[in-house]
Amino acid sequence: QVQLVESGGRLVQAGGSLRLSCAASGRYPMAWFRQVPGKERVFVAAISWDGSRTDYSDSVKGRFTISRDNAKMTLYLQMNSLKPEDMAVYYCAAKFRAYVIGATYFHSDDYNIFGQGTQVTVSS
Repeated sequence: QVQLVESGGRLVQAGGSLRLSCAASGRYPMAWFRQVPGKERVFVAAISWDGSRTDYSDSVKGRFTISRDNAKMTLYLQMNSLKPEDMAVYYCAAKFRAYVIGATYFHSDDYNIFGQGTQVTVSS
């Protein structure tokens, strides 16, 4: 059974940095999404199965970095220059069916499982 467990969310001041982690039970194409109350979950960043490709939403490009340690089966999201609009619940996601090794996926429907989420709060 595939499991994802996020950690690292906390309160941080605007302009600060934070690193989120997601422990997985296997190796898959993965991504980070975020959601604020009353709105849909939106794409943040994705990484391919082998880590060769990464993609970002325009709102985080240049500030966030997605990476993975396949030996530890852990996904990371390094978030720098945080803004109040980055405040959300962050979810990691894994696609364990019908994927291409070097591909990234942008839509929440592409993913088969999400973690429970971790809250990131950014104070202005």
